[in-house]
Amino acid sequence: MSLQDRIQHVEERIQAACDRSGRNRDDVNIVAVTKYVSVEMTRTVLDQGVLNIGENRPQSAVPKWETLQGRGTWHFLGHLQSRKVKDVVGKFKYIHSLDRISLAEELDKRAATSGIEVLAFVQVNVSGESTKQGLEPGEVEAFLKEMDSYSHIKVIGLMTMAPIEEEPELTRPVFRRLRELRDELNAKAVTSVPLTELSMGMSGDFEIAIEEGATWVRLGTILVGKGEED
Repeated sequence: MSLQDRIQHVEERIQAACDRSGRNRDDVNIVAVTKYVSVEMTRTVLDQGVLNIGENRPQSAVPKWETLQGRGTWHFLGHLQSRKVKDVVGKFKYIHSLDRISLAEELDKRAATSGIEVLAFVQVNVSGESTKQGLEPGEVEAFLKEMDSYSHIKVIGLMTMAPIEEEPELTRPVFRRLRELRDELNAKAVTSVPLTELSMGMSGDFEIAIEEGATWVRLGTILVGKGEED
């Protein structure tokens, strides 16, 4: 199956998930996870009109970004070490893995130096798996209140990763809980501007995530081809 065919197949499945849940297709964005593919494939993805690119390793992502001369909108998806922030700020518009104050401090400092604003998702470990990064749901409110002091970071929503399940339906409670948490935080007006975004869902479970309110789905395998991973 060609990249164009895969994109069309994904589009059909996203539209069907939106139809089932009464959502507008325009409210769901695709991030193409290109961390395991070449710069040539990443360029082809951009050429096909998928303009949001997701990477999680600065050492491999930055050379791609430079070769492609910053084409597209870049999303940092993985655990971000504070010492790598200097390589990311100014290249990646979105950070999906904000999970500690030390990282916020470094992001804010680098963004201030560059005169830009970083758009961030707070990563939440909804499933409670020890292998997953992120804040516990009960820690998010206090964390967001602390974020008020960082003027160059704009928290726009929450991000989570569900457990890998053979049956995608089993991921639903994780995605539902993230949406409920966002809505609870908004009801309390924890942030000065309401949180609108939910980054959740990958190749194996994105339809369930969309049904539960995802606004950004992170697609590797299903989009960029055989042998790739999310």
